[in-house]
Amino acid sequence: MAFESQHIITQHISQADLRTYFIGFDFGKYRNEAFTEILMDTIVDFAFGYHTGILKKYDRRKLKEAAKSIYNIKEFKDVKWTYVDNDSELSDCEIKAEEKYLKRGEFGELILHLLLRDFIETVPLLSKIHFKDTDGAVVHGFDLVHIGPDLSDSSKNSLYFGESKLYSRKDGKAGQHGIEDLIEDVKAHFKKDFLYREFALISKKKHSFIPIEELNDTENEEEYKDFLNKKKHWFNLFEQVEQEKMKLEDFLSSVSIPLVCTYQSKIFEAHNDEKSVEFIKEYEEEIKKLKDLFDSKLKLIKDEVGEPIKTNLNLILILLPIPSKKELVKTLHQKLFNQQNA
Repeated sequence: MAFESQHIITQHISQADLRTYFIGFDFGKYRNEAFTEILMDTIVDFAFGYHTGILKKYDRRKLKEAAKSIYNIKEFKDVKWTYVDNDSELSDCEIKAEEKYLKRGEFGELILHLLLRDFIETVPLLSKIHFKDTDGAVVHGFDLVHIGPDLSDSSKNSLYFGESKLYSRKDGKAGQHGIEDLIEDVKAHFKKDFLYREFALISKKKHSFIPIEELNDTENEEEYKDFLNKKKHWFNLFEQVEQEKMKLEDFLSSVSIPLVCTYQSKIFEAHNDEKSVEFIKEYEEEIKKLKDLFDSKLKLIKDEVGEPIKTNLNLILILLPIPSKKELVKTLHQKLFNQQNA
């Protein structure tokens, strides 16, 4: 595992179409500090991907540089002001459509990045943060583009297009609202026009990786060579699809779509021991309701001739309940801002 988060995060269900997680307690206190520390460990990986040849080894200065690159992006800067400086939070139910971009600054993408890196053992193909910071251009509409194993056939590789939601709701229905929004992302992002635009943007980054000759991390040279070979494979497929030498239908058969919903849950109000029978029972009941909701909403999507059939996509629903979105996001921004100025 890349960051060994299994010491903090428990994977409870591990299926091809459903992954569920939770973080427990220490002497009855939720392990928010430990969770945010693990997330901070992923910041360099999240911000730079493999573009600069950083695989495992980096010094504190790189962490400082990564923190600065994140705060060069307006949405992270604005969200930091909301959660830390103003001691408030974004209202998931009242946020205006034109302000939805702010949600990116709440670190839902970072949580998805960590879960895939550690529990599915993916590697980042592109870092949105890196390219947004370096050339000011949005690389892709997806929250994450990784390479990893095909969960239905371990002998094959898969491309991962990820989406993430991080929700709190006063009505206690944060999970349900997160699921509904993920379904909307599936509807919007898996249309031919959207996919072709994204492939074109991704293809422009084909040469934005340091060559093997410039890699300073000699201990991981073979791993980087392996990554470059995989990168070449996927970029070649992007070009084939763009040029219509390959059917989009065939390309999507090798794509996995992780959809993470990190949501504020009331189960943490009644329990302070993740090993108790009562906690597990309530957790499993909540997870089942959300998976059933997801499946029912997915079936309602109408098929269109010439467009991807949504029920045929390799969707992976990932669920992570937390006790407080505000405390999680506020702590992360405090740590990140402090690191930027360390």
